[in-house]
Amino acid sequence: MSLLSKLSIAIAGSSLLIQPLAASASRPYPVQEGSLWLLDYILTTPDFPKAGIQFKSYGPLLKDPAAFKRMIQEFADRYRSAGIEAIAGLDARGFIFGTALAYELDIPFVMVRKAGKLPGDVEQVSYELEYGKSTLEIDKSILSPGQRVLVMDDLMATGGTAKAACELVEKLGAEVVEVACLIELTPLGGREKVGRPVYSLITIHVDE
Repeated sequence: MSLLSKLSIAIAGSSLLIQPLAASASRPYPVQEGSLWLLDYILTTPDFPKAGIQFKSYGPLLKDPAAFKRMIQEFADRYRSAGIEAIAGLDARGFIFGTALAYELDIPFVMVRKAGKLPGDVEQVSYELEYGKSTLEIDKSILSPGQRVLVMDDLMATGGTAKAACELVEKLGAEVVEVACLIELTPLGGREKVGRPVYSLITIHVDE
């Protein structure tokens, strides 16, 4: 059985589903200094949708405009002076955070989309999933060589999608400065697989 099957991780909408191998006490989630308040917006529903599953959702964060703005400001404080020239958001939940941050920083937002969603001339990168493959695409004309880009998503697990997005950006000659996400799952090896700087506001540990 694969690691992801053992963990029974599923993402639905703005929610994260985690099922550890064995029942364990609730763990504190490591967060960036000053981001402890975000824990109030990570909702846990025990035994949903079935016994033994702890259902995690950041839906409350999206529901509260003041909290959402504060979270975006935390990302903005990190990147405002970093020379970021564009944000590449991953289809589709990366659009939620990426567009808001791009607006705050007054820089372009670039869509990294699933195959077949973009018209015109596109660059592609295929990557392995647990079962089969998937493909991401980007408009070939959307970035310039040497442009400094932040890749953004809501969550990082095994890192395959984020790595593919970075490869797309680099295929266009742009530079990936960092990969940013709200939540990072450990120890699934996502950070190591991406192979580029990663920044997350919250880290959730799951049992192997």
